[in-house]
Amino acid sequence: MTKSPLIKLQDVTYVYSGAAKPVLDRVNLTLHKQQHIGLVGPNGCGKTTLFHVIMGLLKPKTGTLFFKGNELRSTQNFKELRQEIGLLFQDADDQLFSPTVLEDVAFGPLNLGASPVEAREMALQTLNDLGLAELEKRITHQLSGGEKKLVSLAMQPKALLLDEPTNNLDPATRARLIEILTGLDLAYVIISHDWDFLAETSQDILAMDQGRVAECHKSSLHDHRHAHPYGGQSHRHGG
Repeated sequence: MTKSPLIKLQDVTYVYSGAAKPVLDRVNLTLHKQQHIGLVGPNGCGKTTLFHVIMGLLKPKTGTLFFKGNELRSTQNFKELRQEIGLLFQDADDQLFSPTVLEDVAFGPLNLGASPVEAREMALQTLNDLGLAELEKRITHQLSGGEKKLVSLAMQPKALLLDEPTNNLDPATRARLIEILTGLDLAYVIISHDWDFLAETSQDILAMDQGRVAECHKSSLHDHRHAHPYGGQSHRHGG
């Protein structure tokens, strides 16, 4: 672990307008380089809100956010964060907007200052590295939901925030997603109710409830071969 986390939240609170209590209540969270975190908790407990605060899509009422040791204060700060941290929405349609897969994947390098030729070469290499080269010329709106999620993984360079990535995936695509994630040399946080998926992809499991985030107890394997790091939380099994 590096001394300076990639992302750090310090006593972050967020309250929706008109709500009686905060959905995030003095949350503390750190994500280090190459760390893999699974985030569990009941529906409506604030997990997605947490991701939106990290990305600067929502402004917290109190608390401090840091990116690579620097405090995030301005719109420009969050713009810089979003160039390196990717948010994979539950619905991948929310983030694929170019005509073809190759153009979508090349958008990231272009946005970081690469020339069109360099961006295309980087996009081709990324798709090839992830085993997705066959999707290069596909029209994005004609991809299946699972294919769209796999393509979204190719678009971000440093870290990922993934919101229920296994929702509505067939077993083969789910297995491919696990293969890709465990092979990526980057940090990520995964929101999921799929405990088997988290057991295969996450080093650390955090639980969110009542607006707080806490580390789960050590995982234990059951005879049906999956992990319940925080057995009191509702969950489902993949497959």
